[in-house]
Amino acid sequence: MVRTTSWISRRTALRGAGAVVSLPWLEAMGPRMAWAEGGTAETAAPNRMAFLYVPNGINMTDWTPQQEGTEFQLPEILKPLEALQSKLQVLSGLTADKARAHGDGGGDHARALSAFLTGSQALKTDGTNIRLGVSVDQAAAARIGDRTRLSSLEIGCEHGAMAGNCDSGYSCVYSSTMAWRSATQPLPKEVNPKLVFDRMFGADQSPDRARRDARRRSILDYVREDSKHLSLQLTPGDNRKLDEYFTAIREIELRIERVEKLPPVKTPDYPVPAGVPAEYETHIRLMCDLVALAFQSDVTRVVTFVLANEGSNRPYPFIEVPEGHHDLSHHGNDTGKKEKIRKINLFHIRQLSWLLEKLNSIQEGTGTLLDHCMVAYGSGIHDGNAHNHEDLPLLLAGGGCGTLTPGRHVKFASETPLSNLWLSMLARMEVSWDQIGDSTGPLSGL
Repeated sequence: MVRTTSWISRRTALRGAGAVVSLPWLEAMGPRMAWAEGGTAETAAPNRMAFLYVPNGINMTDWTPQQEGTEFQLPEILKPLEALQSKLQVLSGLTADKARAHGDGGGDHARALSAFLTGSQALKTDGTNIRLGVSVDQAAAARIGDRTRLSSLEIGCEHGAMAGNCDSGYSCVYSSTMAWRSATQPLPKEVNPKLVFDRMFGADQSPDRARRDARRRSILDYVREDSKHLSLQLTPGDNRKLDEYFTAIREIELRIERVEKLPPVKTPDYPVPAGVPAEYETHIRLMCDLVALAFQSDVTRVVTFVLANEGSNRPYPFIEVPEGHHDLSHHGNDTGKKEKIRKINLFHIRQLSWLLEKLNSIQEGTGTLLDHCMVAYGSGIHDGNAHNHEDLPLLLAGGGCGTLTPGRHVKFASETPLSNLWLSMLARMEVSWDQIGDSTGPLSGL
């Protein structure tokens, strides 16, 4: 096959019968400009950002590397990331000051999640007069969201109420929602993988959709003619990449179908949410694969993912932790309880590893999808027993299209605002934004 002399638009999508399938990055889409601050871009791939949140703090003894710089060893909790250590930064010393009480009394869990991406102090209320600030993901979405099918994607693995009192007088919305479009507009997360998939690919919501599902046809059936026309314009390498991409889409469709057929797994003392996989790990990994697919297809470049709500008391019997997570986080320095917290932390890191390995397995130009991403992972609480918000557990994975220097443990000065990290990430998305909450300026040394 011979490639046409004209570039294919990055916005090109395959369409048919109510379905829209965005394309992955292809060589035929051409080069992009180098990063505004002087970095060089290896390929035409765009930069992406994802934010993953875990609740109730971390067993920090098994989290923080003893060495700084490039010659650091991953502690026990971070061991599942060993194969990707060269594409990872462990960040120490960052603080979410606005998660502290500042005279508002109890409610550290609500403040921890609400302040994490906003750097803002939540108005203490369990009524409708909620107030916070714009989160970093929505700052990015406001500037670059018009370049993709979805300006941003908000997902999670635990349902959360948008009203009511969930933490010492704070509205439930604060402890279950990470993305805020404005000070008064939280963006609820979607926990059903099927609905996320449908949103990504524009599945028809009419009665015809039910008939289509009954026939168990793939969404790819509806864009097949369009894809045949496109393949004539592509190189063999691009066609191979397109085949791999379609295979990934179909594999996720089949997994969703299997989940819908399987009977729910009984989990002690935990009501399984309807419409989502009964097994927590299955649920997380399916969502992780959807994140990778969203980035690969350029459906969106901005994702927030709450693995569990702040203050979550989910038990983990499948890793021999039948007690609730939140209850255990108040460990009182009990060795047995801290060991169980470590097991939970390790489980969550294994899920992050799943996502990063998936991103790193997808070739994109001369690099991988992970090379063209920034994936931030962490918690708004340092230690669940102390409820403190300084020296937070934070990881930053990916190369940011050549704008990051991974493979290091970076220690920042005490009380450095977490929001400074978010400003730094926005700059690498070529987004100009004056301030995120309590930020004082971009971080140096990333």
